[in-house]
Amino acid sequence: MANDPVTRPIIRLRPGEQRSILFIGDFLVAAAAVFVGIYIWSLGDPWVKFSFEFFRLRVPWWFYGIPALWLAMLIDIYELHRAANWRRTVRSVSLAVMVGIIVYALIYFTSSPGELNRRGVAGFLAAAYLLTLLWRWIYIRFYTDSSVSRRFLIVGAGENGKTMAQIYNQLNPPPFKLLGFIDDDEKKIRTMVEGFRVIAGSDQLLSIIDQLNVTDLIISITGEMRGETFQTLLDAQERGVEITRMPILYEELLGRVPIHHLESDWVIRSFVDEARSGGFYELGKRALDIVGGLVGSVICIALLPFIGLATLIDSGWPIFYSQERLGQGGKPYMMIKFRTMKQDAEKDGQAKMAGENDPRITRVGNFLRITRLDELPQFFNVVSGEMSIVGPRAERESWVATFQKEIPFYRARLLVKPGISGWAQINYGYASTVEDTGVKLEYDLYYIKHRSILMDIIIILRTISTVISRKGR
Repeated sequence: MANDPVTRPIIRLRPGEQRSILFIGDFLVAAAAVFVGIYIWSLGDPWVKFSFEFFRLRVPWWFYGIPALWLAMLIDIYELHRAANWRRTVRSVSLAVMVGIIVYALIYFTSSPGELNRRGVAGFLAAAYLLTLLWRWIYIRFYTDSSVSRRFLIVGAGENGKTMAQIYNQLNPPPFKLLGFIDDDEKKIRTMVEGFRVIAGSDQLLSIIDQLNVTDLIISITGEMRGETFQTLLDAQERGVEITRMPILYEELLGRVPIHHLESDWVIRSFVDEARSGGFYELGKRALDIVGGLVGSVICIALLPFIGLATLIDSGWPIFYSQERLGQGGKPYMMIKFRTMKQDAEKDGQAKMAGENDPRITRVGNFLRITRLDELPQFFNVVSGEMSIVGPRAERESWVATFQKEIPFYRARLLVKPGISGWAQINYGYASTVEDTGVKLEYDLYYIKHRSILMDIIIILRTISTVISRKGR
């Protein structure tokens, strides 16, 4: 610790504040790109040069809505660990430009001549690409700068604290500067936990805060907290140090709920006391489901001849696959999908979890899974009210009975309707083991706790991005 450079952060930004900065920056960049596009457009007009008259006479109303579409296509890099990764940022911005070109081409060749201007759209896409990359590069440099990096100590070097340090080591770039641990166990002091030193006991916490310019404390104490430790934490808070409980920071960093580090009454506190869904949310969600379900059903009917023919040629009948799943409150219903596995996938009658590169998946089925087209028939389940567009993945009763014995809080996912897509589906791959299923449950419980119409829309947009980039799961 003696060689650790001590710098006091100028400002401290919470995750929500960082996302707001990203959104505002992207919007301003997109607005500037619209201006550039219009200017390039005007250069090809011999009659009305770049002026107020050009805006009034030549630019249609829809052109000013392009920034909203651009922001929607960048939705995949609003998660902070993605936004801080330069390679992923370049990939996502490049994908957004390619999608913009494809959409523009489809509209251009199916619309009346003269309705779309190639110069204006091309100018926007070029400017948006370059300016967004420049802005995001500045953000990443700012994000990793020590002058804004918060400085953390973990109070408690037990299992909770160890897990927090493991998470920190997995995040690249790191979201803050982790300085070490504070713990009252004399045997742990001056030992290393996941590469970080247990510096001292809580009796020295205030002096350590001053020496290392600590801005934040993570409380990861398991069991009862001593009165002296509690008072010290209050004193630290009075000095301006921000205090966060380990489960809360876990949620902020990963978008998951730490099921193995929660108290037994967590479901009651989270879903009854803190996260009750209001009537307006339920009404809005059902309206979104009906509209989306009808649109999805139309698309399913339109693609049915092509998918059906491809399935018949590849592996024969049947085209559809139905199976009983558990819905909201554990109520069973029949889920419908396009068949993606061989007819004898479970010939012994035993339920088997699907895995990545599963040999039971057919060639056409693999394509349907990658593009998520196999999910299309479920839109009929959405219209009927058995499912939602967004929610935890629907599961079989036999798996629910097994998992609830091995995974804490597993049955809590039945508090809401299952969904075609969900927070777990867009953030995690196939769950082929109990451990993987536990991670997906952490995502599901995070969604249930924080669900809102805005979050549903974000999940839908990220699902579309996943389908376009062919990262379906």
